[in-house]
Amino acid sequence: MMIENKEERKIPSWLILLLAASCGLIVANLYYSQPLVGPISKDTGISPGMSGLIVTMTQLGYAAGLLFLVPLSDLLENRKLTVCTLLVAIVGLLMAPLAKNTELFFLSAVFIGAGSVAAQVLVPFAAHLAPAKERGKAVGNVMSGLLLGIMLARPAASLITGYLGWRAVYYLSAVIMVVLTVVLSRLLPKRNPKPLESYQKIIQSLWHLICSIPLLRRRALYQAALFGSFSLFWTVVPMYLSQHFHLDQKEIALFGFAGVAGAVAAPIAGRLADKGYSRLLTGIAFLLAASSFGLTHVFTNQEGISLFLFCASAILLDMAVSGNLVLGQQAIYSLGDEIRGRVNGLFMAIFFLGGAAGSALGGFTYARGGWNMASVLGFVLPLAAFLYYLTEKKVRRQD
Repeated sequence: MMIENKEERKIPSWLILLLAASCGLIVANLYYSQPLVGPISKDTGISPGMSGLIVTMTQLGYAAGLLFLVPLSDLLENRKLTVCTLLVAIVGLLMAPLAKNTELFFLSAVFIGAGSVAAQVLVPFAAHLAPAKERGKAVGNVMSGLLLGIMLARPAASLITGYLGWRAVYYLSAVIMVVLTVVLSRLLPKRNPKPLESYQKIIQSLWHLICSIPLLRRRALYQAALFGSFSLFWTVVPMYLSQHFHLDQKEIALFGFAGVAGAVAAPIAGRLADKGYSRLLTGIAFLLAASSFGLTHVFTNQEGISLFLFCASAILLDMAVSGNLVLGQQAIYSLGDEIRGRVNGLFMAIFFLGGAAGSALGGFTYARGGWNMASVLGFVLPLAAFLYYLTEKKVRRQD
C-alpha cells in the first residue's frame, strides 16, 4: 500500500511466476497467426498479396494499444486496467474463428492485438513491485516468460491446427484468457499510481519523450529493424516450408520448436549487459540476424541440408531478436520510475510497427518474388540497423 515499503519487501516468487506465465500466455496471441497464414487465407478469402496483413493487423492493434492503453498504467489502478484490456483480447479471439470474410477477420486481429497489451502493463508492474536491488532480476524473469510465449506460440498453433484446425487455436486461447482474467483479478496486487498529469497530458508527452531521449529513440529503432526481419521470416517461412519442402502443419510445428532454442539468448544477454557488453552485443545481434537470411541460400539444391540450414537460421534470428530486446529494455527501464509505463509503451509500439511493416512487406514480396525477394528485404533491415549502430559512439559524444 505504501510505496516506501516496496523497497523493503521482496516480491514473492509465486507472483513472479504468475506474472511470467501471464505475459507468455497473453503475448502468444500475437503470434498464433504467423504459421497459419495459409489456412486462414484459404478459409476467409484473403488474397496471397494481402496474406501478410493477417499478422500486420494484429501488430497494428498492439501498437495502438501500446500508445493509447499502456500509458494508462501511469494513471489508473493497474489490476483493473489489466483485466479490462484482457476482455478486449477475448472479444477478438472469439470473433476470429467466426469470421467469414477478410474485413471481419482483420477487425478481430486488431482487437486481439490491442487487448494483448495487458502483457506490457504487467512487465513494468513487476518492476514497480520489486525492491530496487532485485528489479533487474524480477523484470528478467518476467521477460523470460514473455519470450517463451513468443517462441512457443507458433509451433503450438501449427500443432493444434494439424489436429483440430486453425479455429481451435483461437477458441482455446479465448478460454485460457478467461481463466487468466479471473486469476489475475483475484491474485494480482493492487497498484494505484499517483499521477501528476492528466491522460491528455500523458499522451501529449509521448512525442516529447521520443524527441528528447536519444537512448529511447535509438533502442526503439534498433529493435524495429530486427523485429521487422523477424516478422517477415515467420510470416513467409511457413508458406515456403509448405510449398517448397511440402511440410504439413505438424511438421511446420516441429520447425517452429527449433526456433525456441533462440530464447536462450535473453538471459545470457542480460547477464553480459550487466558486465558492460551491451554495445558489443547489439552489433553482434544485427550481424546474426543478417547472416541468418544469407544462410538460407546455401546448399539450396540439397533439400535435406537446406531444411537444416533453415532451422539454423530460425535459431540465429530468434537469438538476435530476443537478446537485443532484453538489452533494449534494460536500457530504457533506467530512465525513471515516473515515466516507465510511457517509455515502455513507446519502445514497444515503435518496434511493433517495424514488425507490422515486416509482415506486410513479407507477404507482398513473397507473392511477387518468392523467398528470394522476401529474404533480400529480411537481410537489408538488420544491415541498415547495423549501419545506424556504427554512428552510436559519435552520437553519444554529441549528447
